[in-house]
Amino acid sequence: MSTVLFWFRNDLRLHDQPALRAALTSGATHLLPVVCLPAPDERTPWGFARVGTHRRAFTAAALRGLQVHMSALGNPLLICQAPPATALPQLARAVGATTVVCEDIAAPYEQVEVAALRAAGLQVRTVWHSSLLHPLHLPWPVQRLPAVFTPFRQQIEQAGLQPAAPLPPPAALPPAPPCVPNAWLDDSAQTLAALAGTPPAADARSAFPYLQGALHGGEQAALAHLHQYLARGLPHSYKRTRNDLLGLDYSSKWSPWLATGALSPRQALAQLRQFEAEHGASDGSYWLWFELLWRDYFRFLHLQHGPALYRARGLGPARATPHDDQRFAAWCAVRTGQPLVDAAMRELAATGYLSNRLR
Repeated sequence: MSTVLFWFRNDLRLHDQPALRAALTSGATHLLPVVCLPAPDERTPWGFARVGTHRRAFTAAALRGLQVHMSALGNPLLICQAPPATALPQLARAVGATTVVCEDIAAPYEQVEVAALRAAGLQVRTVWHSSLLHPLHLPWPVQRLPAVFTPFRQQIEQAGLQPAAPLPPPAALPPAPPCVPNAWLDDSAQTLAALAGTPPAADARSAFPYLQGALHGGEQAALAHLHQYLARGLPHSYKRTRNDLLGLDYSSKWSPWLATGALSPRQALAQLRQFEAEHGASDGSYWLWFELLWRDYFRFLHLQHGPALYRARGLGPARATPHDDQRFAAWCAVRTGQPLVDAAMRELAATGYLSNRLR
């Protein structure tokens, strides 16, 4: 008997899950699916809350949906409120596992998490699946990624590169190991309830009213939203309306679900291509592909530059402008005196969402 831990990260879905496919085909007889959440009061090194109120509520909905879906397949999700470097080695010892399979994330914080698990003696198999295109399939090694997006896009399109077809969700899951301590199972339900907490107050003006039932954070809501967006022909108007600031339909609103991984970018593109085959391509539908390629480009920049991408001076040799503590504090407190900037910050605080142009 062997057990594999499957660690959900920013991939809170069952459709198009190459990492989960890798775990299911590893030969293990038992699978322990687990997600590790930061404490509600955890702060970043810069003093901010690591996860804000709105993101907690949206993620809690994603996890509830994932929990229901996985329970129907016979293996419910274990939810831990502890750092992965603490929780996963303890779980592995409790169930006699030595291997963790998870999504590969190129950002430095997430790379440190994987390094800590390996330092604790676990074998960690990471699988890349956060982009449309796989970095190994690009026209150049990722270290020679073009420094500007336009030549990146042009060479991708000239080469005719397209992503692989998305994977279907699994029809079944191996059982959980029989020796999961009851304390972990009890804590799992309590952790999910604590994550959701008291829902934030809804604001009818929100451009992404996720507190409405149809827009909750789960995978099923993501797929339903994608379907209705395409069914209503909205890709054809996307390029014309994408710079608007208020309302639901001016942009695709795929980004919240792409961010948590409740929606796969390959799934979104596959259904967009089917829409184009049935209703014709347009500038608007092309621009959705264009935006998804931008998303890929930023992920590949992580692979190219690593932690340097987060330096205060950016990728240049020197910082262009010094940090101003007072002006930064005024921006955070919505007191810049610039009406559009302050309005955007109020919207972000009140609703958790901000349009592309306001960002």
